[in-house]
Amino acid sequence: QLQLVESGGGLVQPGGSLRLSCAASVSIRDISIMGWYRQTPGKQRELVAVTHSSGWTNYTDSVKGRFTISRDNAKNTVHLQMNSLKPEDTAVYYCNAPVYVEGRYYPVGGSWGQGTQVTVSS
Repeated sequence: QLQLVESGGGLVQPGGSLRLSCAASVSIRDISIMGWYRQTPGKQRELVAVTHSSGWTNYTDSVKGRFTISRDNAKNTVHLQMNSLKPEDTAVYYCNAPVYVEGRYYPVGGSWGQGTQVTVSS
């Protein structure tokens, strides 16, 4: 069973950068889609970025041009480089291996890690 461990979060000032990592317990070479989600208290978990095994990536509008998702198949790791961070990026960030059905991404419930807290504040 796929297990994911997120790391790299922390406290950063507005305009700063962080690089999140997601380590998988199995080879991600054959996992079609890997993604990063985030959640704030009282809100639904939001899909932030996805990377397909083809190399195609996609981002939610609020992070386009600031965040970059990448996958290292050799190390079974997915990264999220976050630049120009804003207070509204504050959240717990999770990775997952969602499935894509009829135009939507659906996370796989059994694959959530513990998440990593990102706090953007001066």
